[in-house]
Amino acid sequence: MKRPVKPARLRKLLTRRTIFLAGLQAGIIGTLGVQMRRIAVEQNQSFRLLAEENRVNIRLIPPVRGLIFDRLGKPLAYNEPNYKIDMVREQSGDPEAVLRRLATIIPITEDGIKAALEEMSKRRGFVPVTVAEDLDWEHIAAVSANAPALPGITPELGHYRIYPQADDFAHIIGFVGPVSDYDLSQIDDDDPLLLIPRFQIGKNGIERRIELPLRGKSGIKRIEVNAIGRVMRVLGREESHPGANVQLTIDNRLQRYAMERLGDNSAAAVVMDVRNGDILALASAPSFDPNKFVRGISTTDWTALNTDDHKPMLNKTVTGTYPPGSTYKLVTALAALKGGFVTPKDKVYCGGYTEIYNRRFHCWRRGGHGKVDLHNSLKQSCDVYYYEISQDVGIENISEMAKELGIGVQHDLELPAVREGLAPTKQWKKLRKDADWVIGDTLNASIGQGFVLASPMQLAVMAARVGSGTKISPRLVNAVDNRPNPVKGREPLDIDVEHLNAVRSGMFGVVNERGGTAGGSAIRHKGWEMAGKTGTSQVRFITKEERARGVTRNEDLPWERRDHALFVAYAPADNPRFSISVVVEHGGGGSSVAAPIARDIMLTALELAEDMDYRALPTDARAARSQPDDKA
Repeated sequence: MKRPVKPARLRKLLTRRTIFLAGLQAGIIGTLGVQMRRIAVEQNQSFRLLAEENRVNIRLIPPVRGLIFDRLGKPLAYNEPNYKIDMVREQSGDPEAVLRRLATIIPITEDGIKAALEEMSKRRGFVPVTVAEDLDWEHIAAVSANAPALPGITPELGHYRIYPQADDFAHIIGFVGPVSDYDLSQIDDDDPLLLIPRFQIGKNGIERRIELPLRGKSGIKRIEVNAIGRVMRVLGREESHPGANVQLTIDNRLQRYAMERLGDNSAAAVVMDVRNGDILALASAPSFDPNKFVRGISTTDWTALNTDDHKPMLNKTVTGTYPPGSTYKLVTALAALKGGFVTPKDKVYCGGYTEIYNRRFHCWRRGGHGKVDLHNSLKQSCDVYYYEISQDVGIENISEMAKELGIGVQHDLELPAVREGLAPTKQWKKLRKDADWVIGDTLNASIGQGFVLASPMQLAVMAARVGSGTKISPRLVNAVDNRPNPVKGREPLDIDVEHLNAVRSGMFGVVNERGGTAGGSAIRHKGWEMAGKTGTSQVRFITKEERARGVTRNEDLPWERRDHALFVAYAPADNPRFSISVVVEHGGGGSSVAAPIARDIMLTALELAEDMDYRALPTDARAARSQPDDKA
């Protein structure tokens, strides 16, 4: 039998238990207090940010793209407001249901709904996707008024690109378009702007080559959304920085006239200021409307551009390369003079052909030119003269001179696919053709045939360097964000001035003396005379049988088998200001086709240089300016 606990002992036991439980409770409360203090004070920032992320979205603010101007400040590319509707998938609940409600308020087709859903499926849930654009203010107001029923939907103000000069500047300016998966795979750029659906970047021309300065920097907008994804308020905003403005060296008036003068031909024309390298016109025909690419070109238009045998998408001025024909005789002549292989007074007999190892290399004049010196060889474009002297000069010296004059080198221009042309050498043929160089290759090269290739841009540079005596280089961009581009190449050529003068004299004779191949295209205005060189390059082989019965005329051949027509020049002849090159694909003769075009464009450039507006000059007045002046 248990003995009862005495009251005094019971009181002592209860006191110990009370103290223990009280201490335990105090410890627990203290621990909780410390933890609460750590959460409330020490970890306040971390938990606050976590809470913010649950209700705050951070969205990029796309920058306004920089503008592009011509040398006179005329806009060539600008932006217009574009009201659009963006949608965030993870805030919308049921995206398809929301889109169908939206379609009752603004015009969205069934295909538009499917395209938007497909686009959202490819993007992360928090990335806004543009589901409608090109809306008017009434549509935006209607969407805003129905916001509670449209979770995840946000009206936005964007911009789209406008090219007011359309096809006149398409090959220079290029165009913008939405970022594609291919673009992302090709460019090394981690800018988050590129992940925004339908964000546009430069796809061609200046828009592509100066993409980063033109693009600008994005801003950030922090917005608060409620449980159903409706935007409640804007918590903060860091504005975007607009892209830099770009000013070109092109004169929009001369560019427009050059495009009009090229007409329906597959052709190119380049006009360059020989004093500083400024490119005043860079015309490639036919062209296209870049505005069609901004919002997505139709399949019909795209097919038409790609199946046109005149290749309207190709920038023939810098990407197109052609056998330069007799314009290349300037190169061969200067190489011969520099090497001491000929003097301006030495004469060569032309009987209509040169025969090497039982192969005849024919002159364009079947009966030959008789005895010709350097001046007359250029003036009358005698082929045999160059066949003969080139055998002593050699291809290495000819190609070295070509590069001195700007052919066979890649000029630094803010355009894609600028070709370097080809000034062939023995080593080049061995590496590329796995064949030895033969004397016939040199004869062909001496008159700009065979392997030689040059772009219209390079031919304009060649004419500018011969006319100025300097290594002037072409310049297309005048300034970016008001920072001017430097002029390059004002140092003198490595060519004796007397040799240059001998070639210049021959070029003057081509246009201004009786018997010159471009005499019909002379500018008869005193002080504006033009010095130039015609060229005709073959694109087909003429057989012995055809020569025996008479070479088929160009006009009797299919278009694609006709000769290319070329002409290069500078003016005024006694104090050069501008150089020009014109190439007409399959145009026939340089003297009959390319030279008249070059004359008219050059005349316009000279008129504009005197602050004369060619649009105000009647057509008959311009024609009169190119006719003989009695007082002259």
